Amino acid sequence: VAGRAVAVALTGPAGPVHLNAPFREPLIPDGDLGAWPALDGLARGDTAVPYTEAVVGARQLDPAHLDRFAERIAATPRGVIIAGPEESAVAAAAIARLAAASGFPILADPLSGLRTGAHDRSLVVGRGDQLTRPGPWIEAHRPDLVIRFGAMPTSRPIVEWLKRTRPELLVIDGDAGWREAALLPATFIHADPAATADGLADRLATRPGGADPAGPSGDAKRPASTWAAEWLAAEAAAALAMTDWLADLDEPFEGAPFAHAPTALPDGSVLWAGNSMPVRDLDGWLPVSARPLAVHANRGANGIDGVLSSALGSAAVAGSPVVLVVGDVSFLHDLGALVTARLSGVALTVVLIANDGGGIFSFLPQAVADAPGVGLPAHYELLFGTPHGIDAGPITTALGHRHRLVDARTLASSMADAAGTPGLTVLELRTDRARNVELHRAAAAAVANVLADLAVTTQEVRR
Repeated sequence: VAGRAVAVALTGPAGPVHLNAPFREPLIPDGDLGAWPALDGLARGDTAVPYTEAVVGARQLDPAHLDRFAERIAATPRGVIIAGPEESAVAAAAIARLAAASGFPILADPLSGLRTGAHDRSLVVGRGDQLTRPGPWIEAHRPDLVIRFGAMPTSRPIVEWLKRTRPELLVIDGDAGWREAALLPATFIHADPAATADGLADRLATRPGGADPAGPSGDAKRPASTWAAEWLAAEAAAALAMTDWLADLDEPFEGAPFAHAPTALPDGSVLWAGNSMPVRDLDGWLPVSARPLAVHANRGANGIDGVLSSALGSAAVAGSPVVLVVGDVSFLHDLGALVTARLSGVALTVVLIANDGGGIFSFLPQAVADAPGVGLPAHYELLFGTPHGIDAGPITTALGHRHRLVDARTLASSMADAAGTPGLTVLELRTDRARNVELHRAAAAAVANVLADLAVTTQEVRR
């Protein structure tokens, strides 16, 4: 009644009205912090039900559609599965089953859950970002069919490869979205990813002569193909080239924390990557491993905001060591999280990539643009590099946390020592943005060289 009286009294020109209700002190809530009572007639015994409840079921393809897509897969010897960012270990196991049944290699984004864990990884490719860059090897390995699970992959070379080759594309999206930022022609399959992958694998397994029941973990496996073997050989060659290149490097490298993660971190650890360069280095350098690691990243519109807070929230509930690899700009944008960490006592290890600015822009066209009218290159640092000149060490220790400088030789052991240690530890790896570009290009060149040799060998074998 009081609300109606106030509403009637507010007469005048039509438009929105903001009213601070004068009926109580707004910062002192009414009632108590106990559970809200159930709606009349909806209480079941002593259990109170919520005012509203949403029950969502998995979308399922009907058998006719599963048969149709299974036939298409069986008829395609040159196929690839792309596992994009996804949050389901169940889907990871099912996608691995589909790969075994189809004989398709899996280009696994680090956020897909496919790169690490106990599921069948015999067809998982973790160096897709390097393998799909233009060159003779990838030109000889154009796919006819691509099945994509999850969101668009982190890797720009993979997306550009799809644009160049334009294969038939099946996008399996259980959320009924339209996740195809490259605007490629695609068939969108709005069905639960795990159930769809399992359904397709089952049908491929029962095709006459289509599968060998002696596959990994008892799953049906398509007879070995030259196509899959060549992808796996390229994966092994690229992985070895990158490992050897990093082992010979005696200076800090921004991809190193992810290369060391599977051996430095305990089983069950949670690995977080910041946006911009860290998540791309995660993609490029996290190897395929049996070590069970949960891998997460802040992506999308949130950008660099709240990355520390996200990792702290994860650490508060994880029950296992949590390690965040983050750039210095993101770190400085969320310094308030260091106060929260001190007050809450949450354990977190932060590997801080300190390159005094936004490192990703050094890889983009604006770093070499000759456009005086818009201030490039004269004002590149001011507009994109954004150097801040701030030493994170005194800030970290002033807020009650540990800080340690690490280098190429001490990084891996420091990560192992800090993971799971009570409280918050910042391991600062200082790098140079311009040198970082040179090092990434050197690593890519090492892979390109071995792939070129592999392409020659492949052509000779095919002859």
